[in-house]
Amino acid sequence: MDFNFSDDQEQLRDAVSKWVDKAYDFERRRAICRDERGFSPKAYAEIAGLGLCGLLISSDYDGMDMGPIEAMVAMEAMGSGIVLEPLAHTLLCSAIVQAYADDEVKKAWLPRIADGSVLMVLAHQERGARYHLDRCAAQATPAANGYTINGVKHVVPAGQYAQAYLVNAQLNGEMALFIVDATDSQIQRSSYITQDGSAAADLDFQGVQANLVTSQGQVALEHAVDVGIALNCAYAVGVMDKAFSLTAEYLSTRKQFGVAIGTFQALRHRLADMKMQLELARSMSYYATLRVNTSPDERRMAMARAKYQLGQSMRYVGQQSVQLHGGIGVTDEYVASHYFKVLTQLEMVFGDSNHHLGEVSDRMQNAAGVFV
Repeated sequence: MDFNFSDDQEQLRDAVSKWVDKAYDFERRRAICRDERGFSPKAYAEIAGLGLCGLLISSDYDGMDMGPIEAMVAMEAMGSGIVLEPLAHTLLCSAIVQAYADDEVKKAWLPRIADGSVLMVLAHQERGARYHLDRCAAQATPAANGYTINGVKHVVPAGQYAQAYLVNAQLNGEMALFIVDATDSQIQRSSYITQDGSAAADLDFQGVQANLVTSQGQVALEHAVDVGIALNCAYAVGVMDKAFSLTAEYLSTRKQFGVAIGTFQALRHRLADMKMQLELARSMSYYATLRVNTSPDERRMAMARAKYQLGQSMRYVGQQSVQLHGGIGVTDEYVASHYFKVLTQLEMVFGDSNHHLGEVSDRMQNAAGVFV
């Protein structure tokens, strides 16, 4: 079995990595956090110009006709630069609209997502849900021009900048999935910057017009979150890879007692443990990507396993990076502290480690025992 990436995939990685290195350096990222409140429309347009917004969209809707492996490659490269703009949400929303919506909805939204003129993000989190996707208080009711939604969604990435939202709501006692045009004046937004510097908002929908994507809302939402987990796992690998490189470089240049501290055996062992956690995370990211198009049960189990291991690795690599840097590792002026904050926040996106440990445990019950 050939586990090597194809030439096209390597070229994609190279193109994204070059953009990150040359056009999205640390100083630009800090400026976006400081001056643009965590999201840059110009940077997002550059991402769209690379074709990344249409990676998972069919060529019938002006997309790139690529798959999850290409998305993983791109997200890893984006993670190395801790890019703030939520490409993962663009990709997962496009995948779900393409998989579940009728042709009229696809024609209306997918070409605009692909060319970057529309940023669509998933708005599904509610207070008290605790990552359980079957808990939804928002309500949808039929209206003259489709449906209206009443409800509140929290921590929506780039919520004040998005042009559309993918929203779950109860319809006749069953969950359904809708697209909401962000220009609707009935939407009330409370925007803020999260701990890692990215933009987010709480959204209050009161009689907001919505278009139905699918009445199979539970199935579609689980699929959306699983795609998001796979994408964020790849992004996290890119973040950890760069954090590890920064730490290794620091240990080779920082001197104590006239020698580089990287020569001290205890610190070398800790660096080796960081590398081990990074490679464990990388292998589980590959596993998640390869299972993203399998049956729902197999896919859900794979994502829970991957997210749990990534959570453990992110915590370890981030904390060790800070500790091995010493005091400078927590200063805002030094890049390593920002990688630590990104890893800390990523551990809680789409379910934290405790949640996914429970998911893995619950799904292991079917195979428990020797009498089957």
